[in-house]
Amino acid sequence: MIALLHQIPSEATIRKELRKIIFGRNVFCPFCRSRHVHRSEARYWCTRCRTHFSLLSGTWLANLKLSLRTFWALLWCWTQKVPVQQTQKLCHVSEVSVAHWFRQFRLHLPDFDPILNGVIQMDEAYFSSLSLVMAKQIGSKCLAHVVLPKPSVDKRDATEFLFQHVEPQSNLQTDGAGIYKAIERWWPVRHTVDIHRKFQFGRTSEIEGMFGVLRTFIRRMYHHTTPEYLPEYVSEFCIRFSSPEIFESPSQYLSKTLMPVPTC
Repeated sequence: MIALLHQIPSEATIRKELRKIIFGRNVFCPFCRSRHVHRSEARYWCTRCRTHFSLLSGTWLANLKLSLRTFWALLWCWTQKVPVQQTQKLCHVSEVSVAHWFRQFRLHLPDFDPILNGVIQMDEAYFSSLSLVMAKQIGSKCLAHVVLPKPSVDKRDATEFLFQHVEPQSNLQTDGAGIYKAIERWWPVRHTVDIHRKFQFGRTSEIEGMFGVLRTFIRRMYHHTTPEYLPEYVSEFCIRFSSPEIFESPSQYLSKTLMPVPTC
């Protein structure tokens, strides 16, 4: 089935792309950084430290057991938001393997911890035993979030979120929940509220819409979630929304995540 996908290149092409992403123009030893290396089939040998290494040595894919085409197909499915069960059928691997690799792709996303400014909408949502606080900078794709290991959010949680993610003097828009009452006394923001019982929704419509999009993403991509993986799913969702260019292709994703790791 993988061979029928035009999006999955040949193994030789994938190897060439990986070599360019990891090493640039010239291959170097990931152990001593020397460029005095010789190639023997799929392996390399460093003449300085006399170490044998592979194309993926020193990266988080060093112990890859899959064929390169199967790995590339899994990564393509994940970047294109192909659901787990569809990916399983397409790549001819077990659901356990798909879940494992999708998680590896999530865990190796670049760090993303923005500070918002301007006009910001902030709200909270609840998932079983966890709480999610999220804010969106209006007029941009910037999202900030925190997942709390408890079933409710209090004023301290809300103010700590502001300390970490909202610039002073920003315009903060929230609903009329008690946790936001007089929050401008704790952090210098210009605070306005929607009162939902008065059918006021304009100041929170975008952030509430993001919660709906998040739930749809989790349901379609992963079918369900558990407290263990919810923080990862939310983080992935926020990065997908804020930095969609990372997910344009496997090459684009790997160029942001697959850097050689010094071993000494």
